Amino acid sequence: MRGAPTVFHRGVSRLAELFRDPATALRRHVDELPWDYPPSVVLIADLALVIVSVAATIQRYSYFPTVLPLLAIVLVNVMFPLLAIVGVQPRPIPFCLAGLVAQGLFLTQPVTFDVSPLLLTIIAGEVAAIAPKKVSIPFTVAAILELIGFAVLGPGIDSLPTYLIAIVLGFMVGLMLQYQRRFLHQERENQAILDAREADEERRGIAREVHDVIAHSLSVTLLHLTAARHALETDDDPREAMAALTDAERLGRQAMVDIRRTIALLDKAKSGAPQPGVDDLRALVGEFERAGLQLTYEYDNRAETISPAVSFAVFRITQEALANIAKHAPGEAAHLRVTIAPTVVEITATNNLPSAKSALELRGGMGIAGMRQRAESFGGTLTSGRCETGWRLRASIPLEGGRVVPSAIGSDPP
Repeated sequence: MRGAPTVFHRGVSRLAELFRDPATALRRHVDELPWDYPPSVVLIADLALVIVSVAATIQRYSYFPTVLPLLAIVLVNVMFPLLAIVGVQPRPIPFCLAGLVAQGLFLTQPVTFDVSPLLLTIIAGEVAAIAPKKVSIPFTVAAILELIGFAVLGPGIDSLPTYLIAIVLGFMVGLMLQYQRRFLHQERENQAILDAREADEERRGIAREVHDVIAHSLSVTLLHLTAARHALETDDDPREAMAALTDAERLGRQAMVDIRRTIALLDKAKSGAPQPGVDDLRALVGEFERAGLQLTYEYDNRAETISPAVSFAVFRITQEALANIAKHAPGEAAHLRVTIAPTVVEITATNNLPSAKSALELRGGMGIAGMRQRAESFGGTLTSGRCETGWRLRASIPLEGGRVVPSAIGSDPP
């Protein structure tokens, strides 16, 4: 019994708000209803219910001073329009019962060209729009049977087939609104899932880009530090060691700049700086060569054009491949070949393996997985594994949507 006084006091307080600021309070109260329909739709349906009930009451002026029409109008409007206006959620089943009782009260006083059956049409539409079918279908059937019963057992109802068709149409319109609302909610949920996937992909992209930059810079820096240590241990030449340390310091600072630039490049709205591409491969190879990597480089470009996205992917895959070589086989000979054909870009990096341990180390980490993901995002492939000379990595990226057939040089390590 505690719920009734609470609803009553809430309704009274909201009626007071309506008197103070009708427009603002009315919109806020309707917005708080859980049906997620525009306030205009709810208000139009309520207004139609009020108009029809008032018109049906006025039609029965000859029966006054009987209170049956007044009781009917109170039943209909208190159970839905008034509650909705004050922001209290109406209950479909009591509303259905009130509608059937009110319609019966109206029909006990028959008139010519009666508009009261339109109440059942409006109620059928509203109930179908807000309630499950296990409520709306029985009400629609009950409304049809009620009119038929009064037409057969009572004095009759003019245009009965028209009223019956109107009730069915009202139910169908309400059901259509409910399905439309359900599809809208589903679309919003799907959009939220897509937004979450995009955010997750963006996080993975940031992690991949930062990993590539850091791995490259640290690999080259470590090569310089190794050269400095070797110079001090064997040649006792401080100038050579100083030069190596200076290069290491420069690359460390450059790494910080590259990280900031990479983060900025991921936000296109904040940066218009160009991304590195195939034209920067020579400079990239030069950095590893100056750091002491024994590297031979071949570059063959026979394509007329290459998109910036593919060019950037080629640069990043090449950068990560050289960083892996510098990390796992810093003193071994390596070979890099980049071939840009009219339909495909081929990247091949091979290096000798100093020990079985290094071969195993090449199997783990984010590097190969990140390179493979980058290649596959363009419909390409990436394979890596042992070959006759040591370790080989080959990436193929199609141009203009060309299909790439995986190479048979070796399989990806497990």
